Amino acid sequence: MTKVKKEKADREEADCAAASERSYSDLIVHLNPIAQPLASRKLSKKLYKCVKKAAKLRNIRRGVKEVQKFINKGEKGIVVLAGDTLPIDVYCHLPIMCEDRNLPYAYVPSKMDLGSSAGSKRPTCVILIKPHEEYQEAYQECSEEVSNLPKPL
Repeated sequence: MTKVKKEKADREEADCAAASERSYSDLIVHLNPIAQPLASRKLSKKLYKCVKKAAKLRNIRRGVKEVQKFINKGEKGIVVLAGDTLPIDVYCHLPIMCEDRNLPYAYVPSKMDLGSSAGSKRPTCVILIKPHEEYQEAYQECSEEVSNLPKPL
């Protein structure tokens, strides 16, 4: 490949990456009506980082079926839900389950970002982050902030 073609290809890749990166305000437009409490931009980033650290240690539960099963078994952790999942009937029962078991939960704007932070190419709508010593500080910080979010009526 010649130098000119390579530079052109690099520019096209950068343009595609910029187009796929959407801002927080763009993502909020596509939220479903039950996405409350919604994590702020700053808290969303912290949650994504915590999910990434937990995924490296295989310390997450991913997907509605798996998360529901382990919540019923009594597993503790932070539940992170994607706010742009449709139809909402797929996971609308999970916030109620979390409230019954006093688990902190929050919505983030994008299921694509949630899936990629978990190390997957597929989008995911629910992740349960389990506590671990290696990322204890990040987990505690996220847990406190998520617990302080106002609960929906």
